[in-house]
Amino acid sequence: MTTKISSDFPYSSNFVDVLGSKMHYIDEGEGDPILLLHSIPTHSYVWRNVIPHLSTLGRCIVPDLMGCGKSDKPAIEYTIFDHIKYIDEFIKNLRLKKMIIVMHGWGSLIGFDYAMRNENNCRGLVFYESYLRPIHGNEISLPMQEQLHALMQQKNIHVSMDGIYYIENVLPQEMLRALSEEELTHYKEPFLQKNSQKALMQYLNEILPGSNNKKINDLIENYSKKLTQSQLPKLMLYSVPGFITTIDDAIWAKKNLPNLELVEIGEELHYAQESNPMLMGETISVWLQGIEQKTTV
Repeated sequence: MTTKISSDFPYSSNFVDVLGSKMHYIDEGEGDPILLLHSIPTHSYVWRNVIPHLSTLGRCIVPDLMGCGKSDKPAIEYTIFDHIKYIDEFIKNLRLKKMIIVMHGWGSLIGFDYAMRNENNCRGLVFYESYLRPIHGNEISLPMQEQLHALMQQKNIHVSMDGIYYIENVLPQEMLRALSEEELTHYKEPFLQKNSQKALMQYLNEILPGSNNKKINDLIENYSKKLTQSQLPKLMLYSVPGFITTIDDAIWAKKNLPNLELVEIGEELHYAQESNPMLMGETISVWLQGIEQKTTV
């Protein structure tokens, strides 16, 4: 499929107070909310070409996680549990009800955890390159293993934790399409702000092998078990060869997750939003319309 990919970000900025700090978000469309959660080190910009496919079907709410994008950079640790707490409050403050949650990468820990604690407030889950099962050594995909190994081999690990360096040198390793200078500028812009490195540094501390893995794996294990019992409609998107999601993950999901639709959305590593946004958006759109038809019958 030929995909027209735009570097533009033509959406109005909105801000809401969350636990004493301002959280930035995009708000497009009307109807029941569709909450789109990004990974780190990206921000709401990553969803720019997917939003138009969904905003005719609901109200697309696309936040920047605290410490990311245009959201404030308060003096917190930015653990995954901090992000969970801030998104919980964000949802409460915007009074979001009957949500579809669309999640990517590190954002999936936040989305899955919320959904499994608040199933009555969710209509369905869409996930791509997500963390469905705990992170264990050789079960991680080869591309991700290689990247983690390279980061660990840095003579000065703090070099790789610098946001500008990461966007210029690490982010491209997770994509099959080369980003334009304009796109790279959008991704680098948040890291020009004061205290803008902290969320990335904590993310890398949590994802790299070390003492933090047990807390992360306990979180994933908890919601993973609940997902196997949840009857919420689910759409799992995956790419080939993929970066986080392996074929084993797809097979496990098909076998263990009730009410699941599994769809391949083209060739990519970690960012189909940047190479196949039309296919991604149209696939979610068709699934959403199917959900609506089932609920109105």
